[in-house]
Amino acid sequence: MTSSRLHVRGLGRKSVTSRSARKETLSAAGRAGFVARGVVYVLIGALALQIAFGSGGEQADRQGALAQVAQQPFGELMLWALVVGFGCMALWRGSRALLSGGTRRKTASRALDGGRAVFYAFVCWATASYAADGSRGSSGDAKSKDWTASALELPYGRLLVGAAGCVLIGVGIVLAVRAMMRRFLKQLDLGSLKGRARQVVTALGVAGGVARGAVFAAAGVFILVAAVQFDPDEAKGVDATLRSFSHTPAGPWLLAAVATGLVLFGVFSFASARWRRL
Repeated sequence: MTSSRLHVRGLGRKSVTSRSARKETLSAAGRAGFVARGVVYVLIGALALQIAFGSGGEQADRQGALAQVAQQPFGELMLWALVVGFGCMALWRGSRALLSGGTRRKTASRALDGGRAVFYAFVCWATASYAADGSRGSSGDAKSKDWTASALELPYGRLLVGAAGCVLIGVGIVLAVRAMMRRFLKQLDLGSLKGRARQVVTALGVAGGVARGAVFAAAGVFILVAAVQFDPDEAKGVDATLRSFSHTPAGPWLLAAVATGLVLFGVFSFASARWRRL
């Protein structure tokens, strides 16, 4: 009996140790993913700031950010580090989708994490393709127009494109509202984030989240317009969406504000890598 109990206890300890090791591995993957996300957002925001002040010629999107990384010393190595980071983010999001519990709220959360896992897997693949051959290929704006044109040719394509635009607008609004409500604080380890650091991280999350939501919503509006007018040229990628902010009555100052917000969201991603509960 004693031997059997010892055996069971040993198996229990191994199981606990295995779960702990898996959790630590996935947490490390998530933190690497947030760092990669932060790098790209900081660079996109910086490129958009250059455009706002008339000194930028690079695309203010993910491809433009990767081009900036490639131009740095050890740029190729840094690109592959981003590939690993985005792969880690896809792995972490996928594990949350597959290994979470079963309430209705958690089911919705798992579905959202599953979608994010697919998105980051695509970003990982696209970054790896860029790192492997160094070619830009089509711009993000051209790809957006091509995808919209292909979708419009499908049965009920106009409705599908319009629905996609509405979804993107909704996502942007939700991101901005959640940021203003400081919902992201629930995901942070507030026990170790106190005083001035908490105030700074909160400001980064609010400003960055609102700017990110504004870009999503604006991109959705252009897709919706493309559906209404049955014109794929109305669809815009991130670069053209950002540039459109400078064509508003606020002029380049609105683009500068949104661009600054994207930089702040990148910095918030770095803070998430440090203080988010994973």
